[in-house]
Amino acid sequence: MTGATRSPRAGVADPAGETGGSGLAARQAALVAALVAGGPLPAGFDAQRVGAAAAALRRKRAGEVARAWPLLAADLGTGFRPRFATWAEGRPSAGSFADGFAYARFLRDSGELPPLGAAELAGREAAWAFDGASPPRRRSRPDQLLHTLALRARRVLVHKWITRGK
Repeated sequence: MTGATRSPRAGVADPAGETGGSGLAARQAALVAALVAGGPLPAGFDAQRVGAAAAALRRKRAGEVARAWPLLAADLGTGFRPRFATWAEGRPSAGSFADGFAYARFLRDSGELPPLGAAELAGREAAWAFDGASPPRRRSRPDQLLHTLALRARRVLVHKWITRGK
């Protein structure tokens, strides 16, 4: 290996000639970002192969979200995985539960959330607090009750608004 030095850690060759593995660590971090977070392709990697690996990781991630959000996945049917993978492109994972939360809210906000997914999201929002930035956390029992009452009141108001002209 011309120009390579041996890293003092674990005897790994560092192709850039840098010691201590810092160059290798930076390149690995850049590759991970390209694979799972839509980061730029690091120099020296085949774009087609990295793209194929990134797509496979998004499909795997979709499967994990489908296990965490089964009603949403079932209601979207065979379209769930490809639609989720498209949505997930360029978004780093926050874990399957949080990813499902964010995806369900995205579908709701775009008017594409199917009924079973809406029911699952409503149940999760009643039991969990999720701001989209930090991990979901369980609501306390009083918070759950208040949230549930607010949802029911909203449903009643929407129903009255929809049926007021009939």
